[in-house]
This record gives sequence, structure tokens and C-alpha cells, in this order.
Amino acid sequence: MKIFLFATVLCLTAMMACTSTTKVNNTTNNADTPDAASLTKFDTQGHRGCRGLMPENTIPAMMHALNLGVTTLEMDVVVTKDKKLVLSHEPFFNHEIATRPDGSLVTEAEEKGLNIFTMNYEEVRSYDVGLRPHTRFPQQQKLKAFKPLLADLFDNVKAYAQTSNKPLPYFNIETKCLPATDNIYHPTPAAFVELLVQEIKKARIENQVFIQSFDFRTLQYLHKNYPGIATVMLIEDTDQISFEAQIKKLGFYANVYSPHYSLVTAALIEKCHQHNMRIIPWTVNDITSIEKLKAMGVDGIISDYPNLYGNEK
Repeated sequence: MKIFLFATVLCLTAMMACTSTTKVNNTTNNADTPDAASLTKFDTQGHRGCRGLMPENTIPAMMHALNLGVTTLEMDVVVTKDKKLVLSHEPFFNHEIATRPDGSLVTEAEEKGLNIFTMNYEEVRSYDVGLRPHTRFPQQQKLKAFKPLLADLFDNVKAYAQTSNKPLPYFNIETKCLPATDNIYHPTPAAFVELLVQEIKKARIENQVFIQSFDFRTLQYLHKNYPGIATVMLIEDTDQISFEAQIKKLGFYANVYSPHYSLVTAALIEKCHQHNMRIIPWTVNDITSIEKLKAMGVDGIISDYPNLYGNEK
């Protein structure tokens, strides 16, 4: 059992995309898909809200990112035992940010056992994820916070847009899954996507949403069953296969190609644009790199520090 869990953890940490032999659909016209897919303005995205400034994947982080003028809120979602969609980068309580309900700190040794997929949301909400100092993000403001429901985030953002007389932002939502951990840390891709689409439709924001994933099974299921919702290929910096092989693996041209920023070249940007794909790299945390990538012609940036965009409203 310990060996199995260790292998599972290694796979979970990597979050590599799964393989597929699906033939590429060259007839896909990305420009004809929803508003989120055909967005023409340069896209400034707040990573996990604004992880460098506020506790990640929390409503305060998302609200602060909106105050900083982001175009898109980037986030991750996981699933609870009672089938609730919750904002969280890991499907467990990461020791870097989590505090138990009794006030004790979650340790690295125990974090993988605090599996959100085995907890009801009431239990998930009882853990704090905002008070613990984050060694990698010293500017991060500390405050009491919990992992919120995706539905509650939608409600808060819509209310904010209405009361502040600002346009509704886009939502870039990552499904945290991969083949090795199906039904262990998360549902299968089909079940995961169905839960997610149900929440998106309930909020009536289909045209404001991107679904991103390293696990191409998510995108394949979405493309086949909900072609009106925009898809984003996440590409890890350790992925050594070519752009063409990645597209073949996915089986169609996604609306957005989102690689680690170190992989971006002029040739890659040209390839994406040739196939009507926007290219939005992650996670770019210094102004020099942001300006360099903009000058190269990328279509957006994902950053932990959206204050670097300089577009506060």
C-alpha cells in the first residue's frame, strides 16, 4: 500500500498530460467558439488569484486580483466527497499553507493523507489556508481564509462586477487530475467535467470560461461533449515532445496553448497563431520577463503578481 501511494504521489506532483492517439481535427475553427476563446485583448491573468500577494485560491485573492485590473482569474479546482467543486491547487492540504482546525500545522509527511476527495466540504472548510507564512512568497498578506466553493466564487465575482460597474472577468479553471489518481484523489475526467460544466451553466457564464488541464483527457471529453466551452492545453516545462506531437496527442487544436514561460520562442508563437491558437505562458513573476514576452507577441501572461501588469483600475 505504501509503495502504491508513493507512486501515486510522484504522479500527482508531476501532473503530466496523458497520452492519446486521437487524430487531429484540422477543421476546428477556434474563432467561432465562445467569447472566452475569441478574446482579442491582451489577457492579464492572476495566478491562483494573486498568489504572490494574497493566500492562493481564496476569495480574497480573487477579489484583490480584480482590484488590480486583471482580465482573467486563474484558479484550480478539486472535488470533495460530497461532490462539491472547491478551489485548491492540490487535492489535499499542502503543508506550506494549511493549518488544522485545532490550530496545529499540517506537516509535509501527513499532507497527502489529508485527501479532499475523501472529505465532505464542511470538513474541508474547517482548515485554514491563509494564516500560515509562506516562505516562497514573503509579500503574501496573511489572513484567515478557507478553500471556497467554486459556486461561491462565481457569486462573489458577479456581485463585485455589478456593484463596481466593471465587466465580468474571464475564469481560467484548471482540473487537477491525471490517470494514476482517478477515483483516489479525484473523479474520472468525464465525471469531473460534468460537475464543472453543471456549475458553469448554473452561473450562466459559459462564454466567460476557459477549462485548462495538463491531463488531456479532460480537454478531449470537453471538446467532444461541450465544444462551446474554450479549452487550454497546459504544457509542463519538463515536457520534451514537439508542438506537433502535443497536438497529435490532444487530437485537436485547443483555443489556447499555455506553456511554461521558459519554453516560449518566436517560432512557437508563430505555430500557435498559424492554427488560430492564443499562446498564454505561465507563471511570469518579473516585469522584465513580462515585457519581453509581450514584445515577442504572446497573447497574455499568467502571474502570481498581477500588480506588475500596471493596469489597476
